[in-house]
Amino acid sequence: MRLLHTSDWHIGRTFHGHSTDEHLRAVLAALADAVTEHHIDVVLVAGDIFDSSTPKADAFTMFNEVVIAIREAGATVVLTSGNHDGPARLGHMATFAALGGVHVRTDLTTIAQPVILTDKHGPVHLYGIPYLHPGFLTGAYEDFDGNTHGEALTFAMGLIRADASARGGRFIVASHCFTTNAHATQEDSGTTEERDIIRGGLDLVPVSVFDGPAYVALGHIHGRTTLSEHIRYSGAPLRFSFGEKNKPRGAWIVDLDAHGLANVEWLDLPIPREVSRLTGTINELLTPGAHEAATDHWVDITLTDDTMPLDAMRRCQTKFPHAVTLTHKPASITPGSIATYAERVVGKSDLEIIDEFLSFVRNGDGPSDLEKEMVTASLAAIDAKESAR
Repeated sequence: MRLLHTSDWHIGRTFHGHSTDEHLRAVLAALADAVTEHHIDVVLVAGDIFDSSTPKADAFTMFNEVVIAIREAGATVVLTSGNHDGPARLGHMATFAALGGVHVRTDLTTIAQPVILTDKHGPVHLYGIPYLHPGFLTGAYEDFDGNTHGEALTFAMGLIRADASARGGRFIVASHCFTTNAHATQEDSGTTEERDIIRGGLDLVPVSVFDGPAYVALGHIHGRTTLSEHIRYSGAPLRFSFGEKNKPRGAWIVDLDAHGLANVEWLDLPIPREVSRLTGTINELLTPGAHEAATDHWVDITLTDDTMPLDAMRRCQTKFPHAVTLTHKPASITPGSIATYAERVVGKSDLEIIDEFLSFVRNGDGPSDLEKEMVTASLAAIDAKESAR
């Protein structure tokens, strides 16, 4: 049996306020094409199908399009809900969808009920674990009394291993969680770029929790990561932040034989728009011929001009139309500018404070004579008004 492991589609997500729908539609269409090209039997989607628990109608339209394309290409679909998904909304037609070869796993009470598929070596049991907040699991199982994600998944895997043992044969698990392993492939892991990971260890799941399955398809981390030969993250299909610039985009192709895992290989998916970070003065960045490769990228700009240029973003977007973020970090720092504002205005008059403030925000470029006259007149008017009270 050949499986394709993907996750974190985040349908409906924006890139710094700009829609990614058309890019994601193209990538997911390529994923469906890969089902035919690589003779995929099963597509496993490990959570975060949508970017919101209340996706818009357009998001459901895209979801339906890609699922139909995968099914028409000949693969069964098994997907779980992630922390961004609304389980009830995603799974409300699960029973009906299963009749058409699309198996949606969002119900906590059916964790140990696998999707059963068969190849020439016999049955393969596929268990999809929805995102397991321990509070959710407490409500579904009276005998669960844990309070961490690790304890919740330990409980869920106990149910799955018991069921798989009773059935016999090979089994696969898909889960959406933050699993850690000191021996992970560091070139791919890096930062997670996932917005809802809890700090302090409550969401950390030891990799040993997933002992037993022939393969574990994980979602939640947006960078491709190998925790062990049979436990992997596929990462997200698009770059959803500038921090994901160097992370590959694709999916894992997983082959099973009679004994379990036979082979895993990486499938690259197209990248409709790359990301770039550019640093320099506005004149350097806008020089003809400079950074031509980035003109169609999502661009993060850091300007190093001593004074923030007027209308900087609009001017940058004339060359980089998809520039979405801009930061001003002057290359030269004037003497005293490292002091705090409060330190610099101690004992100053109102006029001196305004002068200092303008110099501070302009990186040393103080008020003009006309501005000084206007400020002096305004302060005098305020003093006159207060004296008349």
